[in-house]
Amino acid sequence: MSDEVNLFAQQEANRRRSRWLVIGFILFFAWLGFGGDFIWYLSTAKAPPESYHHIFPFVGILLTVFGAIMAKYSYSTGPKNILKSTGAREIIDAQTPQETQLVNVVEEMSVASGITKPHIWIVDDPDPNAFATGHDESDSNIAVTQGLLAICSRDELQAVVAHEMGHIKNLDVRLMTLLAALVGAVTLIADGAGRVMFNGGFGRGRSRSSSDSKEGSNPLVVLLFVVWIVSWILAPFITRLLAMGVNRKREYLADAMSAQFTRNPAALASALTKIESASAPTTSIKGGAAHLCIADPLGRAVNGTEGKMAELFGTHPPMPTRIARLKMMGYEQSAHAIPGAAAAAVSVPSAASVRAT
Repeated sequence: MSDEVNLFAQQEANRRRSRWLVIGFILFFAWLGFGGDFIWYLSTAKAPPESYHHIFPFVGILLTVFGAIMAKYSYSTGPKNILKSTGAREIIDAQTPQETQLVNVVEEMSVASGITKPHIWIVDDPDPNAFATGHDESDSNIAVTQGLLAICSRDELQAVVAHEMGHIKNLDVRLMTLLAALVGAVTLIADGAGRVMFNGGFGRGRSRSSSDSKEGSNPLVVLLFVVWIVSWILAPFITRLLAMGVNRKREYLADAMSAQFTRNPAALASALTKIESASAPTTSIKGGAAHLCIADPLGRAVNGTEGKMAELFGTHPPMPTRIARLKMMGYEQSAHAIPGAAAAAVSVPSAASVRAT
């Protein structure tokens, strides 16, 4: 009962965080818009009467509406865009023994986890990895790379798929997919805004800078302008840090759920060891979707170690820690297997004895 309660609590927490993520995204655009309006208002307040005086905050209104539209668009199209960005192909009818095995494993883990069978995708990349995406189990997707199919045994593949099933069951996919979509949107917008400001906006501003400097500039305007510019510059970095913080604890939970679904934590430990030791370069999974993977393909130098650097900049928990935890689960499972069975045989009465009483 406690596991069920914890699951519902985790699902509700993910729903709540998803809502706050969208609200924060919209508020960020509101700050960029209305902040820009306020800076513009202050900078034109002392202009001559015949000059333009910025009063109506149309920039803030436009950017806030734009942020809301982008959030809705990112949420609705996030899974499709992520799969498209990796070049994944959906498996409708299995064509090879590897594809058939993958389909069978996904079907088995769907039964074990009690969720609807997700759509199955393969990414033609030699780097072994896997990820899940979607909004909930009704439209979930599991993608594995060709490299993963090549190096994993059936038990290891089953454990990796079960890990991704854990993300789906916890509704981690909703939060992580939304975050991936918003990270990509913020990066794209910030990059475009940076080009406009540095190639066009600042160039036009220099024509008035000499006259403005003679009259003296408003320190508040300068301060707000600097903060506003820094907000644009740091936006992609901040959203990337948010992706890192959101993802770490969920990986531990998904590892534990894989062990629960498969009853074989050692298989996931073995699979993670193979994934971590693979040296094939990742070409298909980009930075915006890297935090979705079972092992971050772009941050192995950080995620493969322990310490402050891994805690600050790793999208995943340190791989040695994850593997050690799984091995400990396997050791405890084997150590208690026989005593547990004996205790169960002694303590559980037979059906005949129950009827007799």
